[in-house]
Amino acid sequence: MNAALGLHGLTWGDLAQLAGHFAVLSLLAVGGAITLASEMQRYLVVEHGWIDALQFNASIAIAQSAPGPNILFVALLGWSTAGPLGMLATMAGIMVPSSIVTFAVGRLRHSRSDVLAVQAFSVGLAPLTIGLLVSTGWVLALPLMQQPLSMLLVAATIVFMLKTRLSPLWMIGLGAVVGALGWA
Repeated sequence: MNAALGLHGLTWGDLAQLAGHFAVLSLLAVGGAITLASEMQRYLVVEHGWIDALQFNASIAIAQSAPGPNILFVALLGWSTAGPLGMLATMAGIMVPSSIVTFAVGRLRHSRSDVLAVQAFSVGLAPLTIGLLVSTGWVLALPLMQQPLSMLLVAATIVFMLKTRLSPLWMIGLGAVVGALGWA
């Protein structure tokens, strides 16, 4: 009864495992789902080989450039992995558990905002979020390590963001031009 669904050879069991893995990740997504992209990449690309690193990066790039919520990249990862059923599996997994926990914790935090432990918990999440975002940036940059111009753009973007108050859209536009010209 666990026959392949014809979507990259995934079975119903694989889809359940995919949903379960994303459900666990949803409980760790401090700072949003994008902070866990490195773990999603490890699971989908490295461990299972359901998609490759370029498909992974393309899913994130397309979703982040489209209007709408940032979590759209999870839907595209699921779609790339197993089509519409993969999209449903990843989105249900990433949304349902965290939504339930967020609702419960939000009510508790609102009613106990004056308690020192609640305040410390909120402040303590910032370093965790920063660390997760750095690991995501590293994973997304790995496929570009072989292309010096791409790495130069990454470095220039970091300097640009640290030294100016200009919109990051200028660097995104520069990256788009360089990519469209086939230079990176």
